[in-house]
Amino acid sequence: MRADLRLGIDVGGTNTDAVVLDRDDVLLAKAKAPTTPDVTTGIAGSIEAVLDQLGADRDRVTHAMLGTTHATNALLARTGLRRVAVLRIGGPATHAVPPLATFPPDLRAAVSVGAMVVDGGIEFDGTEVAPFDADATARFFSTVADRADAVAITSVFSAVSDRHELAAEAIAHAVLGDVHVSLSHEVGSIGLVERENATVLNAALVGLAETVAQSFAAALERHGLRPACYFAQNDGTLMELEYALRYPVLTIRCGPANSMRGAAHISGVRDALVVDVGGTSTEVGVLINGFPGESGDSVGIGGVRTNFRMPGLVTLPLGGGTVVGDGGANGAIGPRSVGYRLIESALVFGGTTPTLTDAAVAGGRVEVGHRRPAGRHRAVLAAALARSDAMLAEAIDQAKMVRGEQPLIVVGGGGFLVPDTVPGVSEIHRPPDYEVANAIGAAIGQVSGQVERIARFRFGGRTAAIQEACDSARLQAIRAGADPERTEIVDVEEFPLAYLTDPAVRIRAKAAGPLRFI
Repeated sequence: MRADLRLGIDVGGTNTDAVVLDRDDVLLAKAKAPTTPDVTTGIAGSIEAVLDQLGADRDRVTHAMLGTTHATNALLARTGLRRVAVLRIGGPATHAVPPLATFPPDLRAAVSVGAMVVDGGIEFDGTEVAPFDADATARFFSTVADRADAVAITSVFSAVSDRHELAAEAIAHAVLGDVHVSLSHEVGSIGLVERENATVLNAALVGLAETVAQSFAAALERHGLRPACYFAQNDGTLMELEYALRYPVLTIRCGPANSMRGAAHISGVRDALVVDVGGTSTEVGVLINGFPGESGDSVGIGGVRTNFRMPGLVTLPLGGGTVVGDGGANGAIGPRSVGYRLIESALVFGGTTPTLTDAAVAGGRVEVGHRRPAGRHRAVLAAALARSDAMLAEAIDQAKMVRGEQPLIVVGGGGFLVPDTVPGVSEIHRPPDYEVANAIGAAIGQVSGQVERIARFRFGGRTAAIQEACDSARLQAIRAGADPERTEIVDVEEFPLAYLTDPAVRIRAKAAGPLRFI
């Protein structure tokens, strides 16, 4: 029996979707299960449902990919987070804005066991801001030794040189033992405070990632499966389990990225707008050469500004479970949603709560459920559907990166909310299996690596600097699980840094490759 199947799972606010694809990316089975409050139970349910369709072929599954909301939910709820010792290497230059100054007070209280700024850091030209204070670093770690579950270390301009961060990491292990250490040059981009924030969040999420990984493996093992496990990350690619455990922050917002990758695959369109309508929310993004376009701005997560890679999205509180008004006729909708309780709460399923699914049924856009909305609801539902259409059109216009009309790919279980004509859209694609595009995107994902460097060209060396960044990106992709023989550079960008005495640029390189099959 040929062992060549991939199991893709994506956790949404309403449903957890699962699909099985073969090595040629042909869809063999698909299933939906309600997302549960603990999330893990919903994952197990979707795995069981899709494997039941495979029968004896379930033994052919060699890879399993998971796109999960666990990290996002933990940050929003302030639960399941590790306690972090936060070290910044940037004195005396950066004391004006202390570590965690931009964190919401409740998140800071949930995460931090203490923060310290010590002397050190690197200038953009590679020289030291100040000598690294190893003694102060050791004293700080000693003061938090009985409370810290993880460590986050950030150094000024660590993208130029990571030597001070690596020195601090060695001290952390010497003082605290086998503790997880997150280093900012591996997590964030240029920008001290935002990079530091992303590093702290990454350290706080490590314990949760371990729990999710164990639950995922246990759910697979209950069905006699021991595949190679991957987590989806927020640029539309995958990372091997060990890599995900070190960088769990990269799983945040992986769902929309999965949907966009899946949309490109099932539609055959590589450059388009994508609208993903779920049960609770709608995300609109741009597909560029088959991958989600990245945000150019700092991204807020749980009230914290960060600057690691993230898809550029316009998000709306619109979905199939979005609650319609409160009995008025003004078309008010959301932001509340019945979420995974849709099949028991919506009017068309015998419930008592008007939702946008009811509005779509009343408007003739979809046939679901076993009851038609009563006449007394018709005016409210019609107004709500018109309001939803207007909000979608505005979001699609905001998401555009170029002028003129563009094609639009509709995916997600609530895709029936998108009308057949939308201003500024040249054509609308509703491809087969659109309702599980997110899980398909997880299953087909390539493995990627991305690095960012600051290079000075005063003495030449541009070619060497770009090559070093490309080599590092390729190595990172291979470490994350890509096939070494087929990993290649997919994007290289240069950003000149203004107002500096020496010519310098920020180089960003990205590599991607297919899965390394067993």
